[in-house]
Amino acid sequence: MKILFTKMQGLGNDYIYIDKIRNKYLNLTNDILPRVSRYLSNRHFGVGADGVILIESSNVADFKMRIFNSDGSEAEMCGNGIRCFAKYVYDNKLTTKEVFNIETLAGIKNVKILKSKEGLVQEVEVNMGKPKIEKDLKINVFNKMITLTKVNIGNPHAIIFARNLDNLNIEKYGSIIENNKNFPNRTNVEFVEILDRNLIKLRVWERGSKETYACGTGACAAVATCVYKNLCDKNVKVLLKGGELNISYKKDDIYMRGIATNVFSGIIDIE
Repeated sequence: MKILFTKMQGLGNDYIYIDKIRNKYLNLTNDILPRVSRYLSNRHFGVGADGVILIESSNVADFKMRIFNSDGSEAEMCGNGIRCFAKYVYDNKLTTKEVFNIETLAGIKNVKILKSKEGLVQEVEVNMGKPKIEKDLKINVFNKMITLTKVNIGNPHAIIFARNLDNLNIEKYGSIIENNKNFPNRTNVEFVEILDRNLIKLRVWERGSKETYACGTGACAAVATCVYKNLCDKNVKVLLKGGELNISYKKDDIYMRGIATNVFSGIIDIE
């Protein structure tokens, strides 16, 4: 089976996009999608990515986005992924709208294309909705009690405040917390360092993908927790390994704004 794809990235969080609207006869059934995602995402034998995103038509929105992590599991939502999704459908003239809706497993998300003076997609702003913040939870990791905050922004997150993030062994702690019994569907794990009331630093252990260069939903969950605890104001710049995101509140909804970038397109054979 030949698959046409486009690789895109948002702050180094990279995904392989498969356009099922223009390739409607592509036979990607639910039973083979996990295998396809694992194969394509492999950085040695496939294209290489944090996962695969399908571009589909929708009965309830302008488009539908399906996300598969590099381990083959399906995710509800991806902040960097949805920005690249919006750029793809606009650049490829699947829509002429600059504000439109995308159906996800986390609900319908409203996106806004922000163009440069030359008319090119410069950034994308996404209304991520209202985050759900739960009470703090203490868990035992390697005989050390760690306090985390459970947050859901369409997908699950565990927010942990830390210092000296550059020296943190994120794989050691992230993998254990991701699979903790308090998260029956596993969780994304965010380690947050507060620099001031409008600036935080973030490292992310993504459920199903290990550490990634950025996570849009994780940035939103981290800022939501900081605002909830009165540690930050409602407009925050988030520094990630792959770049910067701007997160802000408008009434009760949290908005994410950042870049989206084309990497390359191609065709790959899958047996």
